[in-house]
Amino acid sequence: MKHKILIAGIILASIFTSCSDDYLDAPAESTLDESVIFSSPGLAEGAIDGIKIPFAETNSYRGRFLPFYGLNTDVEWYNSSQTVSDASDLCTYDAQKNNSQMNTTNNAWAMMYSGIERANICIRGLRTYGNPTAGSELGYLLGEALTLRAIYYADLIKAWGDVPARFEPVNNATLYIEKTSRDVIYKQLLADLGEAATLVPWPGETAATTSVERINKAFVKGFRARLAMVASGYQQYPDGVRRSSDPELSVPNMYALALAECRSVISSGSAHLETSFETFWRKYNQEYIVAGGESLWELPFSEGRGRMLFTFAVRHTTNDQFHANGANRGGTAGPLPFVFYDYDQADTRRDVTCVPYKYGTAVNNIAKQELGALNTWYFGKYRYEWMTRFVTSTNDDGVNKIYMRYAEVLLIAAEAANEIEGPSAAAPYLKEIRRRAFPAAVHADKVESYVDALTGKAEMFNALVEENKYEFTGEMERKQALIRWNLLKAKLDEAKVKMTNLSQHTGEYSDVPATLYFKYKSDNVSLDIYGLNRGEVVKPSADYTDFEWTWTGTATDTKINTLYKAGVNPDNRQFWPIWQVFIDGSNGKLVNDYNY
Repeated sequence: MKHKILIAGIILASIFTSCSDDYLDAPAESTLDESVIFSSPGLAEGAIDGIKIPFAETNSYRGRFLPFYGLNTDVEWYNSSQTVSDASDLCTYDAQKNNSQMNTTNNAWAMMYSGIERANICIRGLRTYGNPTAGSELGYLLGEALTLRAIYYADLIKAWGDVPARFEPVNNATLYIEKTSRDVIYKQLLADLGEAATLVPWPGETAATTSVERINKAFVKGFRARLAMVASGYQQYPDGVRRSSDPELSVPNMYALALAECRSVISSGSAHLETSFETFWRKYNQEYIVAGGESLWELPFSEGRGRMLFTFAVRHTTNDQFHANGANRGGTAGPLPFVFYDYDQADTRRDVTCVPYKYGTAVNNIAKQELGALNTWYFGKYRYEWMTRFVTSTNDDGVNKIYMRYAEVLLIAAEAANEIEGPSAAAPYLKEIRRRAFPAAVHADKVESYVDALTGKAEMFNALVEENKYEFTGEMERKQALIRWNLLKAKLDEAKVKMTNLSQHTGEYSDVPATLYFKYKSDNVSLDIYGLNRGEVVKPSADYTDFEWTWTGTATDTKINTLYKAGVNPDNRQFWPIWQVFIDGSNGKLVNDYNY
């Protein structure tokens, strides 16, 4: 059964503010002494669970951060990007500080700092009263608290750049503080995660680490590797897009750290790729949360919270045989239309990731798959039809957010090894990813020959950029990767050209069929589609129905050109502005950079 994040009654009421929405509010005075709470593993665990509560608050990760951060990229977009709204502005690189989706005191920014404050109290209490040593229950809880705080900070920096640094509980003297250079925060997080890795066990080593809803050593090390790559990568600073000037965050230092951490995870045998890509995503939708496989850690949502399918699943027009989550659920975002055609036809990730149909209006509670248009695709990684639990909530689906999986550890290892040791050192990690992606019958060509031909650093790097695309489309990790590679605008512009060519069936997409042929399978629900593959231009038989496969709806150029807002340079809009409500409540300490 899924681990529920529950308020632990007297514990949380004792040490956390119960009704404050604004991170600037000071915590309430404890009514149960911290020396009692943080010297007792049972009580301390309840306090640590309290750190996770802000993840699921209405306007936090659940309803604001996860649905919008990470769109639009060269592989993913908000499916209503062409419609001018505050929601689309968050995705098209034109968010304003008074954005109505975000400019509230209980928004993601506030909830992240609420989580940080809870973590700070726990970390202080455990260090002061708990004797948290490696191998002890209290040691594990300290490692978990350090990691959860790092998650909140990593996401704050990802979305806003430089932010206030709070590594101690708020007091009257620190109620209002200015932003801190993210370089300082990165170094603190890397140190914290280094300590956490000595305190938390590997997946499955203890009862606490049997679930991917709890922190484990494989995740901590993988997450530390990710942060090292980001900290040394390109990003927009107030003075321009560049790498960090801090020598401690140099490429040699950070890539070496990342490679060492990834190799530690790989050699531990504590995580592995699922046998097939589809099997992994089916198990995810079935809410399989046993640690030690591919998923390293997931944002834990109870059945009544979380909106991963509600937002990103294949679109369902009405309640039907698969869910009662409400009308028009899923389909808010999807793959860019050309992504399906960029995959190798033999790549098993393609049909899992890119879905060209939705479920239509149910008749007698049964809905059928229906084709849409060339320019509207859905993420197939999220599917109500793969769930084993029937969702009845009209607002939430309760499916977790995968925060990191083992495939990313392999690709970080490949990227770091390529930079430090050369392509031959990167090759084994890339081969492992591609062996899972392609059927065994084509491994000699698609895995061995393909990777062995990548003999230069630049060739290997470009191949890894592409492999990340094929592996992670729909997981909204691409934006930060493009930023750290200094490829954001270049890849977005490349995507606009690709979409133009696809919409006109020219250039590299000249052989994409303009007609599909379909019939229903024996279940009278699922489509049997012919014509999606290049070269499939002859109707298979008379019992198939023709379907015009064209770019429809809003004018082609308008849809394409709203991948980012006209007149905006995405490289100068890598972050969201700090929302006006927090600027106003900062006593003059917070300001926006980047000409916001």
